[in-house]
Amino acid sequence: MLPPIYNYRVFEYNAAGQNWGLSVNDQGELFGANDKGLLHFNGEEWVLNKLPNATIIRSVACVDDKIYTGSYEEFGYWKKNRIGEFEYTSLTQLITDHTFTNEEFWQIIPYGDKIAFRSFSTLYLYEEDSINIINPEFVVTNIAAVDNKILVASKSDGLYELVENKLQPINTGSALENFTIISMAAFQDGFMIGTQLNGSFLYRNGALEPFDEEINQLLKQHQLNKILTISSDEIAFGTIKNGIYLYNTKEKSIKNLNRATGLQNNTVLSMAKFDNQIWAGLENGLDRIDIESPISYFTDYSGSLGTTHDLVHTDSITYLGSNTGIYYLNNDFLNFINGSQGHVWDLEIIDDDIMAGHNTATFSLDESRLKKISQIAGGYQFVRVPESSATFLQGTYTGVAKYKRDNDNNWSISEINGIDFPVKQLCFEDARTLWAAHPYKGLFRFKLDENLTSVVEKKEFGSEVIPNIYQVKLYEIKNQIIIQSNGIWYKYDPIIAELSTFDEFKPYNQKSIMYADGEHFWFIDHGPSKEITYTDLQGQTISINEGQLGERLVPDMERIIRKNDSIYLLTLSDGFAQINLAKLQRKLANTQIPSPKLSFFKDVKQAHTVRDSAFEISYPNSSVIDMQFSVPSLIKPRYYYILAGPMNKESYSDHGTLSFQNLAHGEYTLSVSSVSMDNKKSPPTKLVFEIAPPWYLSTLSLVAYLLALVGIIFLVRMYNKQKLKKKHETLKIKLEREQDERMAKLEKEKLEKEIRGKQNELARTTMSVAKKNELILELKDLMLVNKDAFPNKRRYRSLTKKLDSSINEDEDWKQFEMNFKELHNDYFENLLKQYPKLTPKDLKLCAYLKMNLSTKEIAPLMAITVRGVEIHRYRLRKKLEIDSSQNLSSFLIKFK
Repeated sequence: MLPPIYNYRVFEYNAAGQNWGLSVNDQGELFGANDKGLLHFNGEEWVLNKLPNATIIRSVACVDDKIYTGSYEEFGYWKKNRIGEFEYTSLTQLITDHTFTNEEFWQIIPYGDKIAFRSFSTLYLYEEDSINIINPEFVVTNIAAVDNKILVASKSDGLYELVENKLQPINTGSALENFTIISMAAFQDGFMIGTQLNGSFLYRNGALEPFDEEINQLLKQHQLNKILTISSDEIAFGTIKNGIYLYNTKEKSIKNLNRATGLQNNTVLSMAKFDNQIWAGLENGLDRIDIESPISYFTDYSGSLGTTHDLVHTDSITYLGSNTGIYYLNNDFLNFINGSQGHVWDLEIIDDDIMAGHNTATFSLDESRLKKISQIAGGYQFVRVPESSATFLQGTYTGVAKYKRDNDNNWSISEINGIDFPVKQLCFEDARTLWAAHPYKGLFRFKLDENLTSVVEKKEFGSEVIPNIYQVKLYEIKNQIIIQSNGIWYKYDPIIAELSTFDEFKPYNQKSIMYADGEHFWFIDHGPSKEITYTDLQGQTISINEGQLGERLVPDMERIIRKNDSIYLLTLSDGFAQINLAKLQRKLANTQIPSPKLSFFKDVKQAHTVRDSAFEISYPNSSVIDMQFSVPSLIKPRYYYILAGPMNKESYSDHGTLSFQNLAHGEYTLSVSSVSMDNKKSPPTKLVFEIAPPWYLSTLSLVAYLLALVGIIFLVRMYNKQKLKKKHETLKIKLEREQDERMAKLEKEKLEKEIRGKQNELARTTMSVAKKNELILELKDLMLVNKDAFPNKRRYRSLTKKLDSSINEDEDWKQFEMNFKELHNDYFENLLKQYPKLTPKDLKLCAYLKMNLSTKEIAPLMAITVRGVEIHRYRLRKKLEIDSSQNLSSFLIKFK
């Protein structure tokens, strides 16, 4: 089993394939000496920084906040500016009285307050803005800092130590004569010396001795190139031909990481260590190795294994069942078992036998030998019959098969009658009650006969009982039948013969079981995170969210097998993983989750300084805001962020680069935490940024709006004041007009009242005169009738004359005429003006007719008979030229 290896390919970091040197700073950021420049990886983003002359960088070293690099006839350092970009400063201008001789700088070693730059011919020591030059008389193949001393290796003359800028030889005897020292590293109170073709040596306590023979033979064979100390007991050797060898001096164990086990190629040009991680610069690409990971892997890079569906582990051998057959792993070598070609669904250890459920049959395994024990196709799962040690049932393509072993360890197999559908999962409720899950039709509960040969009772649990009958999961846990449908967990209550929700598993709804033994459970979330959870349901819970593991799981085919109390094996698409639970618990308990670090903050037009934690952004530049957080010490970290402000957001992210678009203006607080493997969050990194309001909501605009509003209010007030004044004037005029009209109306009413009074008075006077004249005429007629009764004729005549005189007196007419003229001013004048031929008598008749008096009423007023009035009316009509169809009274009444 090997630690996880993370490959970074050339097209991912977008630079040259070769990385000649690697260095990691205290935060875990990687710097690579690449053919095209300085390669920087902050855990999220690869950035290539090119030298001004674009030459190849051969060496790199991180010292505090400076990154020193060496190239062709050039060395210097890089430092971040205020916006987080690297700027280069050359140090070669400090060199005086020296000429480069086609030198390339292959190593940079910090020691004390000095920085040593090495070419094959010269050493340059940089300190306090000055450079001292050391010119050895030999070819320098390597330098190393040990105990604050600089060791210098010659190509064939052994070792030297730099003392006060002078090279002094180290006594190593003749062991290194004519050996090319290619790499050195401090190790176990001394230092390791690696030669190009002659293995490695350990120098300590003034003595030189060859290193372990087993590893040395491999190093000689595969050409050692780099040495990296991992711990006091472990060291890494990078080779030209076969990748990396991890050697543990305490355990005497060797692990080989090469092309066959996950490296991108076998040529190791450089190595660097950070915490428990190794970076390897290869001939083509970069790899990252988590050497202390609690999850290790066996991966078949040849592709012959295929997808692992199940596995079992014996004392020394691990058997794997895949879609291509059965394999066994012995001493990390994968071997195929002949005759097992085909799809293997299930591997089980039954007593001393290893049973293999195959798509063609069921086999038993004895080391590498295969024996067919059943012809029934498709063996999915074995379950032991309760209260029996020798009887088992197996779900198959066509139903359920019964396996019974006799005393001679021979198996007899028969199919159970009454079950005729594929059964992937089955479990016992009791010795005769069997549960089976149909892939598409739900659940079935079968009662079997005493001999377990046929079904005597069948009950189906369909869509009326469970929410979804497709891919129902079935388990027997703590003597209970547990079912999962549509992500919800249920249990069967045999007393009431019904299903109810299983509260103990409620926290694991929407998750499937990969392993359960009644005390320990492994669940998996089939969502995008593919989170794996281990729990004992008693309070101990561990969550695993590991990118490489999640990428290699096969949906709905995940299976975990317990190897021992701490080790669990997990099937993968190209092999299997080994989870060391105890190691995982220790790592999670002892690891402090680092908070993310801000790498850049950009708006549409500019990058802001990363040294700040508060930013101001103009509104036109705020349509897109990009920022990047990184945790270079974690491998493929996840993040959780909360954005609080006028718009609120929160989410998990698999990348540290966050982009916010079209945020409303206002002040925002962004909190970003890194998320560990077990989904715990680090203390958040917080930054505040404020988006200025748009120009039309700026302070100046608001002041202008306020002034405009005050002006508008003033103008409105002035307008309203003028309008009110005008309205008051209009109302005053209207009121005066109404007052005048009211006075005129009162005057008119008064006049009308007076006219009506005069009309009534005139009418009364006229009627009084008419009645008087009528009475006089009646007296006259009476006297005329009784004329003979008067003895004195003279007296009779005198009386008659007085009566006639009473009728013809003009006083009544004058009084009438005066009152009439008051009512009808100029009436007579207008008549005479229009009809000049009218006589006073005609005028009198016209006046009586205007008053709408009848002929009978007019006759006594004119002292004539009714007939006389009619004749007079006729004559008057002629004078007035009135047609016979027109009413004379109406004409005179309307005439003015």
